[in-house]
Amino acid sequence: MLAFAKDITKTDPGHPEEANNSKLKEYMDYQRSLNHERLIFHALDQAKSGLQQIIQEGWGETSKSEEYLKKNFPVSHRYADQETLMIMLRKLVNAHNSTNNWYQMNPFYCGVVYDALERFLVKYNRLAVEEPEKAEQYGIAEGGRKVDFDDWVRLYFLDLDFMIGQKMNYVHFANRRRNRAIEAFIEKQVASGKTRLDAAKEAGDEFNMDEASIRILLGYEINHQDLELFYTSAENPIYEYLYDPNAEEGFMDGETLIDYSYFLGHQLMGLSESEAEKVLEDIEKLSKH
Repeated sequence: MLAFAKDITKTDPGHPEEANNSKLKEYMDYQRSLNHERLIFHALDQAKSGLQQIIQEGWGETSKSEEYLKKNFPVSHRYADQETLMIMLRKLVNAHNSTNNWYQMNPFYCGVVYDALERFLVKYNRLAVEEPEKAEQYGIAEGGRKVDFDDWVRLYFLDLDFMIGQKMNYVHFANRRRNRAIEAFIEKQVASGKTRLDAAKEAGDEFNMDEASIRILLGYEINHQDLELFYTSAENPIYEYLYDPNAEEGFMDGETLIDYSYFLGHQLMGLSESEAEKVLEDIEKLSKH
């Protein structure tokens, strides 16, 4: 099973404040209606099938292939050609279908999953509006309801560092905020006379960036070593810290990271960038008291 920021096998999340907050309960009801395993399965399956068809039909037609990759893999086509993307998708599908291990993805793989999920949900959400009974057959959401891509990414991706400097078509507020801070840091270092390579490395230290994200930022292509997925037994409690009220990463005393994440999600879902900025400012003021 692919390891995201949260356990995608959990189908019944809850929050201790639901009974006191109707908006939060509505949000958690939405979360409980989703089957994340099926969502990722269909997203990867569509991406792999579509790319395979293009490779077969467009053999020798470089312009056709390039156009398809730019449209359907806007993030990951920057560092992987169609053959490499096919290898990555096959590895992702096989890993996702394995129930014995968790497979952790580097930023190169995260970019591929992001692309696959975004393109699939464009199709799926349109079907959910026009023919919800057909959408429900995918087994992704009760009643064939729409899936909020922006909310899903915020909950299940650790960061979007692999998109630094790239256009974001969604609010992705917290991630966008981080990316802009990294971009500003790098530009400041470059303006002071440092090379972009040195500035990117310093940004990596300052913002605790994955080395692969730095290489994507610098325009490097994926290499053979990057094609490895790291696995650990499914019995290992890799998500245990999310439920620990005493975890160092916690926001407030006694509040778990998982609860904070859902509470923030119900506040940010559907907001514009300016509205989300105001919410985050209020939360930061509260955290200082």
